[in-house]
Amino acid sequence: LDPDMVVRRQEALAAARLRMQEELNAQAERYKEKQRQLEEEKRRQKIAMWESMQEGKSYKGNLKLNQQEVESGASTSSAVPKSKPNKRPLRGGGYNPLSGEGGGTCSWRPGRRGPSAGG
Repeated sequence: LDPDMVVRRQEALAAARLRMQEELNAQAERYKEKQRQLEEEKRRQKIAMWESMQEGKSYKGNLKLNQQEVESGASTSSAVPKSKPNKRPLRGGGYNPLSGEGGGTCSWRPGRRGPSAGG
């Protein structure tokens, strides 16, 4: 093999690795920032809950209102909610594994009791 070609291939490989590492570092930084924002939001909710509890108000009601505001903001940006398809049961209504009826083709029965069947 040509030594120049090998050197170029190794340099290209090193550059690709460096580029991928930089991209991974950027993703990690974005994730850390997102986690920081979530922690800050949780802290704010706890403070609001504590303050409302100190005032004698229902702190759970305030928490629900805050969550609804967050959800309503998220739902307006999303698309139309999808409706669930009609779900039907996997088996018919008459299926009961304990009764032995309507179970299909399997019908196992235990053998006769006793040491011998001869006479």
